[in-house]
Amino acid sequence: MELREGEKILKIYHHHPTPFLWMLIKVAVSFAPFYLFIYLFHDSMSDKGAFIANLIFFVILALVVLYLVFIYWLDRLIVTNQRIVFKDYKFLTVSEESQTFIRDIQDIITREKGILAYFRAFDYGIVRMETAASKSTVIFDNAPNPEGIRQYIFQLRKR
Repeated sequence: MELREGEKILKIYHHHPTPFLWMLIKVAVSFAPFYLFIYLFHDSMSDKGAFIANLIFFVILALVVLYLVFIYWLDRLIVTNQRIVFKDYKFLTVSEESQTFIRDIQDIITREKGILAYFRAFDYGIVRMETAASKSTVIFDNAPNPEGIRQYIFQLRKR
């Protein structure tokens, strides 16, 4: 993303950490059968073989978690004084960038997790910005405090 003439970055939003923690728990649970397998057959392996097997699965798990961290935390919603840009990484080398000018935004729709949204740990959801053509141009999922983002952008429109 390149800034245009007279454009300044006002805020940058990243995904909320709670959905990421759930994703990490799912990854850890998916690796549990492999560790259980090593544990059950530990007696039939040498100590060195068990250590190497544990090390291999740990390295694979660490690489998967590191990859997920990069993908999750590289996504960001950038609010400038002229436009809103959402940088969405599909893979480490592939990303999509969607943007809209603040003056073109007609409606901002937010969706949160119901009554749990009153708790900060669960205050995340989806922010969808629509232009006059009723085409969703920016969709930011797992957004922290979606209602706060909506109010901030509407305040920018009033200026």
